[in-house]
Amino acid sequence: KKKTVSFSTMPNDRKINSTAACISFMLEGCELKKVRSNSRMYSRFFVLDADMRSMRWEPSKKDSEKAKIEIKSVKEVRVGKKTPVLRSNGLSDQFPDECAFSIIYGDNYESLDLVASSADVVSAWVMGLRYLVSYGKHTPEAPGTGHPSLRTSWISSVFDLADLEKSGRIPVSRAVQLIKALNPGMKTSTIELKFKELQKASERPGTEVACDLFVEAYCELCTRPEIFFLLVQFSSNKEYLGLKDLLMFLEVEQGMEGVTEEKCLEIIGKYEPSKEGREKGYLAIDGFTRYLLSADCSIFDPQHRKVCQDMAQPLSHYYISSAHSACLLEDNFWGRSDISGYISALGLGCRSIELVLWDGPEGEPVVYTSPSAASCVPFRAVVGLIDQHAFTASAYPLILCLVVRCSAPQQRLAAQCLRKTLGEKLYLEPPNPTASYLPSPEQLKGRILIKGKKLPPGCEDSEGEVSDEEEGWELARRLGQEEREAPEGGGPRRVRLSRELSELVSLCQAVPFQDFESSQRGQRYWEMCSFSEVEAGRFANECPAELVSYNKRFLSRVYPSPMRIDASNMNPQDFWKCGCQMVAMNYQTPGLMMDLNAGWFRQNGACGYVLRPAIMREEVSYFSANAKDSLPGVPAQLLHLKVISGQNLPKPKGSGAKGEVVEPYVCAEIHGIPADCAEHRTKTALQSGDNPVFDESLEFQINLPELAVLRFVVLDDDYIGDEFIAQYTIPFECLQPGYRHVPLQSLAGEPLPHATLFVHVAITDRRGGGKGHRRGLAGRRGRRVREYTSTKATGIKAIDEVFRTATQPLREATDLRENVQNALVSFKELCGLTPAANMKQCILTVATWLLHSDSAPSVTLNLAEKYPPMEAQGPIPDLLRKVLTAYETMIQTSRTLIESADAVYGKLIQAQQAGMDFHKELPRIEAKEGLRGRKLQKALESFAWNITVLKGQADLLKHAKAEALDNLWQIHNAGQSCGIGRNGSASPEPSRLRAPLEPIPE
Repeated sequence: KKKTVSFSTMPNDRKINSTAACISFMLEGCELKKVRSNSRMYSRFFVLDADMRSMRWEPSKKDSEKAKIEIKSVKEVRVGKKTPVLRSNGLSDQFPDECAFSIIYGDNYESLDLVASSADVVSAWVMGLRYLVSYGKHTPEAPGTGHPSLRTSWISSVFDLADLEKSGRIPVSRAVQLIKALNPGMKTSTIELKFKELQKASERPGTEVACDLFVEAYCELCTRPEIFFLLVQFSSNKEYLGLKDLLMFLEVEQGMEGVTEEKCLEIIGKYEPSKEGREKGYLAIDGFTRYLLSADCSIFDPQHRKVCQDMAQPLSHYYISSAHSACLLEDNFWGRSDISGYISALGLGCRSIELVLWDGPEGEPVVYTSPSAASCVPFRAVVGLIDQHAFTASAYPLILCLVVRCSAPQQRLAAQCLRKTLGEKLYLEPPNPTASYLPSPEQLKGRILIKGKKLPPGCEDSEGEVSDEEEGWELARRLGQEEREAPEGGGPRRVRLSRELSELVSLCQAVPFQDFESSQRGQRYWEMCSFSEVEAGRFANECPAELVSYNKRFLSRVYPSPMRIDASNMNPQDFWKCGCQMVAMNYQTPGLMMDLNAGWFRQNGACGYVLRPAIMREEVSYFSANAKDSLPGVPAQLLHLKVISGQNLPKPKGSGAKGEVVEPYVCAEIHGIPADCAEHRTKTALQSGDNPVFDESLEFQINLPELAVLRFVVLDDDYIGDEFIAQYTIPFECLQPGYRHVPLQSLAGEPLPHATLFVHVAITDRRGGGKGHRRGLAGRRGRRVREYTSTKATGIKAIDEVFRTATQPLREATDLRENVQNALVSFKELCGLTPAANMKQCILTVATWLLHSDSAPSVTLNLAEKYPPMEAQGPIPDLLRKVLTAYETMIQTSRTLIESADAVYGKLIQAQQAGMDFHKELPRIEAKEGLRGRKLQKALESFAWNITVLKGQADLLKHAKAEALDNLWQIHNAGQSCGIGRNGSASPEPSRLRAPLEPIPE
C-alpha cells in the first residue's frame, strides 16, 4: 500500500476537558474567521467578556458596543456547516465541516458564522457558549469556585478508601494502580508521567500524593473531551445527565424506542460510580463514559447476536459458512495437518467442511489436503471430533464435503465409520421427488449432510465408476503424485466409488456442471455443482444474471484456485453477489478476506447461515450483480459516519525500530456489489499518543444494504515494516445508529483489550439530502429533473398492455415519496440539522429557540389534531416564519402520502399480480410469438425487470407511509415533552400509527 502523509492542525498543548476549561479558554480569547453573507472570510480576535455576559470581536468597523453578542440573546449554537451562508457554493470546499460553527442570536434569529483552526477550538467555544446560554440570566460561578462537584466528591471518596493510614496522602505507586483500575487500558507510564508533571508544577515532589493532586491527575487523564462535549449538549445543568436528559439522549441520538425513566435508572445504577449519583438518578461524565464503552452501547445491534432471520426458507436461499482446508494450520504446500483446525472452524460457526480422503498406511483412510502434507490425521479421529463439536456453536445442519481419493475398500471403512460414529445425526432420507426446493435449515436442525458422488441408478454392483471433478487433483498432479491418467480423448476423469459411501449421499449429490441451460432443464434440486474460483469468476463476470438465477434453486460451492499454495483467500463478495451459497475459505489464513467472511456470518447469531437478499431469492426478479448504480425497487441508503477518536491503540505488531508513538489514521471501507465498493480515510493524527482524535465525517452511498459490509482499518502513517494496527468488520444491517464504540480486533480476528474507535453512525435514504451540500449542487437542487422508474417493453403485446397500466401509479408513487423527502430536507436544513436528524430533534430544536428568548414569540403545536399544525400568535421573525412554512409543507405532503398510499399501492400490486399470472404461460406465449435467441432473452429480462420494479416501488411506498406515520408520532411525543404542544392527550401509539400494509408475497 502506498504511504500517504497528511498534516493535522490538531493542537496538543492543552486539553479542554471541563466546562471551566472551556470558559477559561474563551476568556483568554483566540482568532477565528468570521464569514460574511457574500462568502468572504475575515480573521478577527474573539473573546468572552470578564463578566461572562457577552462575547465580542476586534478589529471591527462597528463601534465596540455593536461588535458583540449578548449571551442572553443566543438562541442556539450549531456545529458544522448548518446555515445558508456556510452551505453556500463558494465556501463548501474551503474548510472541513468540523471546523465551522454558527451562533444564532437576537429576535430576528441572525447568524454569526465562524471558522476555527481546529475541531478542538470549535468544541471549546461551543461547549462554553452552550453552558452559559443554559443558565439564562443567572451569572454562573467563575470556574474553579463553589461547592465540589458530584465527580470531585466521588474521586475524593475513592482516594479516602485508598488512604489506609488516614494521613491524607497515598504512595504514588498506589495512586497509579488506582487510576489504572478505574481506567483499564491506560498505560502505567502515562499515569506516572502525569503525577511527575503535576508534582513538579505544584512544587510538591516526593513518593506520595495528596487528595487534591490525585483528583487533578484523574480529571486530566480520564476525561475524554469528546464525551464531555456530548454530555454538555444534552445536560440541563452541564455537570451530569438527569433522568430526562438521559432519556432524551437515548431516544433522540441513539435511536432507541420506548425508553422509560425506569430504564434510565437501570443504566445509572449499572454504570454511575458515585453513590450520590446512583441515589439521585444522575449520570456524571465517568458513568456516561462507562456506559458508552459498554456492550449495552455497542455498534453491533444486539438483535443480531441471536438467530434473527427466517430459517424456514429452502437451504439454497442462504449463504453457508464454508471451510476449505480446515485441518491445515499453515499453507497448502508445506502445511501440517492438525485436528485442532476442525475444532476452531466449527467453533466459529462453520457449517461446511471439506474432507479429502486418501489411502492410509494402516489400511484405514486418512485426511490431508495433499499427499505432501507433513503429517496426516486418521479419518476415524476426524469424524469423532466432528461428532463431538458439530453443533456446539450452531444447531443448524453441517455439510461434510467428501473428496474421495482412496480405494474402494478404504471407502467402505470410511462409510462404516460415518454411520457408526454419527448415528442418528446423519441425514439419509431420500429426497422428495415431488418437491421443487431443498428442505430448510430449521427442518434439518441437528443433522449432518454428506456432499459427494452417487452411483448411477442402474448400477447394482458393490462399486462402480463415476465422473470426478477437478477439485483436489491439480495440486496432486503438480506435485508429481498423480497416478491415474486422464482418459484418452479428454472428457471427465473416472474414479471408483463404493456403494456404501454412495448411499450416504442424499440432499447434496455432487454432479458436474455443463451449462446453465442444461441445469435449468435437467438438474434436480438435490444435485449441486462445485466451481473452481477461476470458473466461478468467469461466470460472475460474463453471465452474472444466469448465475444468480441458477443459485435460486441449486446449491453451488466455490473452492479456491489450486494456484493458491500459500492458502491465501479469494474475495467471498465476488461470489456472494451472484448468490453462490458456499464459498470455501482457508480459515487458517487471516487478512481482509477472512475479516469479510467472519464479519458477514456474525449477523444471524453466528449460526453459519445468512438469508440472502429477497431480490436474489424471488422466482421472478431482476438483479444484476455488476450494477454500477441503484437497483430497481431497492431503496439506496446513505451512511453518514463520523470517526471521532481512538482509544488505547497498540503499536503495529511487526513494526521495527521506532518510538512508542503511533501516528494513526482510519480507513473505512464498504464491500458489497461493485456499485457500493468504496474507501475513505481520515487525516493522520500526529503525535497523538494512544488516544488520537480524528473528528472527521465520511459518507457512503449503499445501493444494496443487505449485501454490504463495513470494515474499519486503523493504520500507522509512520510505520517501519508493518502499518496494520487493528480492524473491525460489521455487516451494514447490524449497525446501530448514534454514538458508538467499535471494539477493535487484531489481524487474526482476536479482540484487542480496551482498544476502540469512537464513532457516530447515521443512516438516511438517498433521496432526501446528504449529497446536495457538495459544491455547486445546493443551488441546483430545486431544478433537478425528477427521475421516474418505468417498465420495459417485452415485445409481447398482451403482457405489455398489463404493465402499461402501472405507468401512472409508478409516477404517483415516486411523487408522493419525493415530495415528502424534499419537504423533510428543507425543514431539517432550516432547523440547522443534517438530513440524518430525526423529527424529534427538529421539534426540540425549534422549542429550544423559543425557550432561550425573553420576548419569545408564541408558537405552539396543536396536538389535538392528527396532523398537528404549528401555529404562531403575533409577529414572528423571518427565519421562524420560514421554519413554519417548511413545517406546514412537510405536514401537508405527509398527509397526502398517508391518505393516498393505499390506493396507489393497490394499483401497483394489481399490475404486479396480473403480470405474474402470465409467468407460467410464458413458454407457450414465447413459442406462439416466435421469440428465440437474443429477442427471447431480452423479453425474459424485461419481464423480470417489470415484476421487480412493481414490487420494489410498492415496497418503497409502504415504507414511506410507515415513516410518515412515525414522524407524526415523534411530533406528538416531542411536542409534549418540550412544552410547545397544546391540547395534547396521550400521544398516539406508535404501533397504531405505524400499522404496516400487507407484505407482498415473494
